[in-house]
Amino acid sequence: METSYLHSFMRVVETGSMAEAARQLQITAAAVAQQMRILEKEFKTPLLARAGRTVVPTPAGHRLAQSAPTLLRELERARTQVSSDSVTGELVIGTINTALHSLLPDILADFVLHCPDVKVYLQSATTQHLYEEVLNGTIDAAVCLYPSFPLSKAFDWSELREEPLILLAQRHLAHIAPGELLRTQPLIRYDRQLGGGQMVEKYLRAHRITPMERFELSSLAAIAIMVDRGLGVALVPDTSLNLPDGQSVVRIPLPDAALSRRFGVMWLRSSARLPLVHQVVASARRVLTQRQRT
Repeated sequence: METSYLHSFMRVVETGSMAEAARQLQITAAAVAQQMRILEKEFKTPLLARAGRTVVPTPAGHRLAQSAPTLLRELERARTQVSSDSVTGELVIGTINTALHSLLPDILADFVLHCPDVKVYLQSATTQHLYEEVLNGTIDAAVCLYPSFPLSKAFDWSELREEPLILLAQRHLAHIAPGELLRTQPLIRYDRQLGGGQMVEKYLRAHRITPMERFELSSLAAIAIMVDRGLGVALVPDTSLNLPDGQSVVRIPLPDAALSRRFGVMWLRSSARLPLVHQVVASARRVLTQRQRT
């Protein structure tokens, strides 16, 4: 299909006249009429109809008029990418809140250094929702946890780190054994609907600990702040989250913790933006390597 014919079609719809569209396009009215006939043959349906002295779109023509601008923008973007040596385009990244508040800003900073002309859109959701969005093609990649089920061969996964369970407590409690703290101090629970919260539940059951529950929430950053305020202790995955300046919170390893969650990047192998997704993964690995050195 000639994209110029779509431009002509949109001009006819805007002006309501093939003659006026032809005048603006600086071609003959017969040429515009021929283009419209070819489009109707391509789509196998009438696109325009006479209404007195004007031309109006048919129902099918209205649908084409709604979708044509997006199609023309995508084609123009593709031409720009093909003809340019620089990396351009758009990328939609999904992320869990923990990554958004920890590693992702540094990953994006590195990504922008290597792909300054790429426009990035961010969406925050749970891992399960992000999996569905990647599968549907709504987002290009997800910085998230490995799902609770094996990924199909349609997906690719780059693991960045494993995050075992640890105990967050105020510094003056660090000398007390984790099991005793969990039995004697109020527990600020990580949301049981999330993968990390389910890990906490498994640990407590395995060690037959019935905690004194005080709060339950989904934000690890908020949980750390609440521990700092003396509201209790918390069992959480050992994320790369930086504790706010001035907090007196310590991370206490669990001597018998066998549970951990896998954190990384997930995408479809057939993604149209595969080079950009690979660049995100490369940026993530550079950031983690730099953090390990420091």
